[in-house]
Amino acid sequence: MTAVAAEEAGLIGVRGVEAVVTGIGVVAPGGVGTEQWWAAVLRGENAIGPLTRFDASGYPARLAGEVTGFVDEDHVASRLLPQTDRVTRFSLAAAAQALENADLDPERLPDYAVGVVTANATGGFEFGQHELQALWSKGSRHVGAYQSFAWFYAANSGQISIRHKLRGPSGVVVSEQAGGLDAVAQARRQLRKGVRAVVTGGVDSALCPWGWTAYLAGGGLSTGGDPDRAYLPFDAAASGHVVGEGGALFVLEDGDAARSRGAVVHGTVAGCAATFDPAPGTGEPRLRAAAELALADAGITPGEVDVVFADAAGERAADRAEAGALAELFGPYGVPVTAPKSMTGRLSAGGSALDLAAALLALRDQVIPPTTGTARPAEDCPVDLVIGAPRRTALRTALVLARGRGGFNAATVVRAAR
Repeated sequence: MTAVAAEEAGLIGVRGVEAVVTGIGVVAPGGVGTEQWWAAVLRGENAIGPLTRFDASGYPARLAGEVTGFVDEDHVASRLLPQTDRVTRFSLAAAAQALENADLDPERLPDYAVGVVTANATGGFEFGQHELQALWSKGSRHVGAYQSFAWFYAANSGQISIRHKLRGPSGVVVSEQAGGLDAVAQARRQLRKGVRAVVTGGVDSALCPWGWTAYLAGGGLSTGGDPDRAYLPFDAAASGHVVGEGGALFVLEDGDAARSRGAVVHGTVAGCAATFDPAPGTGEPRLRAAAELALADAGITPGEVDVVFADAAGERAADRAEAGALAELFGPYGVPVTAPKSMTGRLSAGGSALDLAAALLALRDQVIPPTTGTARPAEDCPVDLVIGAPRRTALRTALVLARGRGGFNAATVVRAAR
């Protein structure tokens, strides 16, 4: 589909505003803080391991990508601890990092100039579980008033908005693994409507018995016991994915406004698109269509893409489908492909946001991070997978892909800073 056709179809927003990333904040398996996490990724350090947050010995899947070294009291005021879930604390920490990295003080801007659009797929599962335990073991008087909102998907956006006095357009996107990219697309739309900046991205955490039961019910989890072989994107031995927690948040700004204040620009969000798969058995998956629409939105051809950050489901059928879509778009082995989430697990809404952070940092440092675990792509997955070690190469443009359970597809094109 051409850019003109896409715009006529209502798939591309009004042009004229350059959406640039000026701040990045990361809370993820492997590192609390952007540079700490990125250094671990480039070293190929696997952050997947046995679950420690609860006793998982009775469950068929017992590995996860946990955030370690995160001390709640270091990031959240004591008065907020009783009214927030762990995922909201992660979000507050990542948002504070992003704003500091952007050197943006919202209080120096007009009211309604800065908004918040985050993605979340699970809500505050752990908080909700504790309140349900209190209800059934002690009675309704032991259920706190904070249960009315702490479990909700929008709690992250709300708490970030309150903490930083962000009164601009805000919201939350729920589209599972695709959510991190969908939130950034929504933030870009707000910039095109005249908003100065938006805190955006995705964070998730549901590593508790209730959340784990939900993950197991959804299917697709690897039951392998070796952290280095449990999650193998595009590998012939792939047998499912590993769940993780965390994610990344960004400050997305109007490019002219950002440069006028002397901000450091990490990259430009040049193209965004989303599609939805048809009902099973009624048509083909539409991940390739999402990628094509994102490229059209960015005004580029497939030949201008230097690297793809893959969704990398770690399930044979899904991997074949993604590899096939990439081969059709770029040609077999036509573009370097990577999946750094192989070191963290799939983080639901936080996963695609973390991939977007990796793409921006890859463009900054001119290096493609590796996919770990996978020894070589399966013969039916004709992708030039970067494995074993980072690959140094010239990078100007990256494509980030994501698929969410239920048929969501999202694609984002990012360009290196000018």
